[in-house]
Amino acid sequence: MQGKLVVFRVYKNTENGEKTSPTFINRFVQKFYGQNTTNHKGKYKHHRHGLMEDIAHIKLIRGVIIILESDLEKVLTFLKEYNAEIYTRDITLTREDEKTLNKENQ
Repeated sequence: MQGKLVVFRVYKNTENGEKTSPTFINRFVQKFYGQNTTNHKGKYKHHRHGLMEDIAHIKLIRGVIIILESDLEKVLTFLKEYNAEIYTRDITLTREDEKTLNKENQ
């Protein structure tokens, strides 16, 4: 079975040379992966839903994921909104990868 390897990096600098704020990077992570947050010293807990929670994926390291070919367009569209540097490659999935990706799809 074929899959896609997606490698991405969100730029730290904007086009005009100003540094991207940590808030910008944090919002990207929240919207892409999702995030549990707390406030008032843990009194209130909240989960921010992310795109990748709806897409079967394997996260290898920061900025490197394996997804099914059918989900590639959704991921690329999202990453382009954040002007990310993106590289994709076709890969052959191992049996273990196939099980993981198919289990998450169901």
